[in-house]
Amino acid sequence: MALFGDVESHLQADATEHPLGGVLAWQAKPRGSALIDERHVLFNIRGGALAFFGGADAVRLNGKFMSLRTGRIAYSIDYRMPPNHPYPAALDDALAAYRALLEIRRPEEIIVGGVSAGGNLAAALLLRARDEGLPMPAGAILPTPEIDLTESGDTFHILLGVDVTPLLIQVNRLYADGQDLAYPYLSPLFGDVSGFPPTFLQSGTRDLFLSNTVRLHRKLRAAGVRADLHVWEGMTHGGFNVVGGSTPEDREVDVEMQAFIASL
Repeated sequence: MALFGDVESHLQADATEHPLGGVLAWQAKPRGSALIDERHVLFNIRGGALAFFGGADAVRLNGKFMSLRTGRIAYSIDYRMPPNHPYPAALDDALAAYRALLEIRRPEEIIVGGVSAGGNLAAALLLRARDEGLPMPAGAILPTPEIDLTESGDTFHILLGVDVTPLLIQVNRLYADGQDLAYPYLSPLFGDVSGFPPTFLQSGTRDLFLSNTVRLHRKLRAAGVRADLHVWEGMTHGGFNVVGGSTPEDREVDVEMQAFIASL
């Protein structure tokens, strides 16, 4: 708790432990006027390169943070990670939790979202949920998603050393545990995205994952899916203030996310 206490104490949101399908999760709710409405809830999957920043404190903090960014109640899950629990453990956890959330909220009330590695798992969850016959949520929010674990996009080369994020190919291989990195449940960019819900995508001109975001946007559009792409000048991976989200540009991202949810 000491690692996150100072940050968390300033967040105007409350969080309670709320397991979903046997997966540790937290329900975070903004206080007062920070709660825009309760018509939609966010099913939030935290980032962290698919292998870092685990534990209940991080999940609770991220849940509060995302509840405030979106102005909605957020359910944030603590998925298993390598080296002890490589793929498909994290995706299994996300699917189990999503199934459980569907028992208490209608699919049209749920927004699935995740930043970076959370975006990978959120997009993979949509693929797998559809393949297993589960209903799609009302929408998806995927800021700077890590959806290509092969790191084949242009910006992985031209923005290396410009962004704060390094290449993660070795971590990706650790997560994949010998599986083909191009397999759609590992790299959702290469999956069939037909039938996806309306999707919000965000990146920046100095974001290593800009290619991921742009390529997914084009793929969704080609499949007839509503996809809203927002790119900020000079923004790196995760925004200018990853923890606090307090810069004017970060606040603009929040406003756009809130408007996207309100439009659903």
